[in-house]
Amino acid sequence: MIPALAIGRELRDSHGAEVRFLGTQRGLETRLVPEAGFPLETIRVGQLNNVSLLTRVKTLGDLPRGIFRCVALLRTYRPNVVVGVGGYASGPAMLAAAMLRIPTLAFEPNAVPGLANRLVGRMVSAAAVNFSDTATYFRNAHVTGIPVRPEFFEVPIEPPAGLRRLLVLGGSQGAQALNQTVPQIAKRLLHTFPDLTIVHQAGQRHCETTRQAYMTANVDPDRVEVVPFLNAIESIAAASLLVGRSGASTVAELCAAGRPAIFVPFPQAADDHQTRNAQAIARAGAAELLPQSELTPERLLAAVEDLLSNPSRLREMRERSRSLARPEALHEIAALAVAVAK
Repeated sequence: MIPALAIGRELRDSHGAEVRFLGTQRGLETRLVPEAGFPLETIRVGQLNNVSLLTRVKTLGDLPRGIFRCVALLRTYRPNVVVGVGGYASGPAMLAAAMLRIPTLAFEPNAVPGLANRLVGRMVSAAAVNFSDTATYFRNAHVTGIPVRPEFFEVPIEPPAGLRRLLVLGGSQGAQALNQTVPQIAKRLLHTFPDLTIVHQAGQRHCETTRQAYMTANVDPDRVEVVPFLNAIESIAAASLLVGRSGASTVAELCAAGRPAIFVPFPQAADDHQTRNAQAIARAGAAELLPQSELTPERLLAAVEDLLSNPSRLREMRERSRSLARPEALHEIAALAVAVAK
């Protein structure tokens, strides 16, 4: 939703577009879209990927109704272009647009497209993708990157001097694998690096248990901060190294700020897209990949110690990370939508 809202604002504010969102009744869009000042229409559609047979059958039963609902909405609204961002509602909306011969633009932030974008990839008018390898899934694909707040690009590429900080970032819900593993190595890390502090974003549900894990491991509480949520810009700007998941937005923000990472992808992510995201950044030399199936305290400790002990390697990773960023992504995506509409 965050990139989708950014694209909507850019089309409205810079191109004078009237923008309407289409989503489901249970997603974040029900809160975020009205808060952003956009009208929202909803359809009934469920999951097809990584779900039980019963859920898949129910979704397939709802799909025709969802497409017909989209056809009715599009005939009423008569848009110049439909932009699909890959959510549950995106597939029916893009299919309906194709049926009505309305121009379409697919936006795909991940290295591997989700099911909705894979289904419509060959019929869209154009696509905006984050990774060059992803272009093969789409017709008329353009590598634009992901919209990221301008403040990330203003972060100095050198982290603050005099104090090293390890940032543990598990996403908005936290990452149990990291919440359990990092406290086990924290005491040894802090002993090896006397100037190191740890900031650990554990998620609301797991914040207290993660704090307890650090206490049980007898870690100096003055050098560890466990929080449910973080200000992304401030926390990333102060980080020497990140250990975390590899969702598309996290990857884009790290590249914009020029920060190195050890990625531990969420293995249950749809189509294992987090692993593919991490692989793409690791191939570019801006991050290291540690699969969750191989995550042990010993492996993680060795990886973190190796990087923190090698300033030249960290500097190289920062430079390579920043080189992958695309500060004009939002403008390029909006311009592409306008071009498709014309």
